[in-house]
Amino acid sequence: MQVLIVSQQEVRELLRMEECIDVMADALAALTRGDAVMPLRAMAGMPEHPGLLAWMPSLLPASNVMGIKVISVFPNEGTELESHQGAVLLFEATRGQLLAVVDASEVTAIRTAAVSGLATRLLARPDADDLAILGSGTQARTHLEAMTAVREIRRVRVWSRDPDHARIFAESVSGQRGLSVEVSVSVREAVEGASIICTTTSATEPILEGRWLSPGAHVNAVGFAGPTGRELDAEAVARARLFADRRESIQSEAGDFLLAKSEGAVADEHVVGELGEVLLGKVKGRTSPEQITLFESLGLAIEDLAAVNHVYQRARETGKGTSVELGGERHAPH
Repeated sequence: MQVLIVSQQEVRELLRMEECIDVMADALAALTRGDAVMPLRAMAGMPEHPGLLAWMPSLLPASNVMGIKVISVFPNEGTELESHQGAVLLFEATRGQLLAVVDASEVTAIRTAAVSGLATRLLARPDADDLAILGSGTQARTHLEAMTAVREIRRVRVWSRDPDHARIFAESVSGQRGLSVEVSVSVREAVEGASIICTTTSATEPILEGRWLSPGAHVNAVGFAGPTGRELDAEAVARARLFADRRESIQSEAGDFLLAKSEGAVADEHVVGELGEVLLGKVKGRTSPEQITLFESLGLAIEDLAAVNHVYQRARETGKGTSVELGGERHAPH
């Protein structure tokens, strides 16, 4: 059987940010309606070694596809490698045929930012135009693209634990969409007065304090995704109207929420709803211009599946990807 292999560069060409934001909206609405199947992801780590292997299965019956993302997550700062590496396998759901093997690094980079873009479209003030990005890696790059896709951004500030990385990032992206990116020497300097804040670091101790948030700010908490670490302090979570990509995930995996809860700052009821519920009108998003909103991004398998199905369809339309013979046909009896 012929299987399509789609490279990292081809994913970048086929998965446009504006299109991906709409694809994520459809996927999260389907999840909320019950039109998707998605077990919680699983992970395993090597003893006494940083890094882990994660696998994330899901099914979209309406699109007749199913798939699984398998990735390694390693702290590869200062190397030529992404922190997330692997592949997404796309299957059709009638006979179980493998259709495509797609690079997961770029899919993860784009769809994660696209979901934050969707959250910003739904929750940020319409006039939000002052953006702060904490972190200077891949997610910082894609989040800048996503934020400018959904709001008319006039100012961008970036902070990184490594000032040189922040400077290099600012120089590399300045000029995009006519923006000049400023480097901030501290998190507080970066976020004070910002109407949109994206945390895209690997920090496991709080770097963003709630007392620094301005009225009306919207925060996309994107970085560390695990129950034992956090980027936001308890006050930041408690001050905000909190939304999730999925309730079950935030209540099982999100350190930002779970550690604030363990400190008595919030309870389970503090999670207002899922983005899919906002899309379907089941839950209200922002309810006042002064309200602080927070989207806790954990990343869902259904997002990967929807993104890869879009990539596959676009690859077939444009002739991109490489077809290889991987088998799957029944052997004739001897």
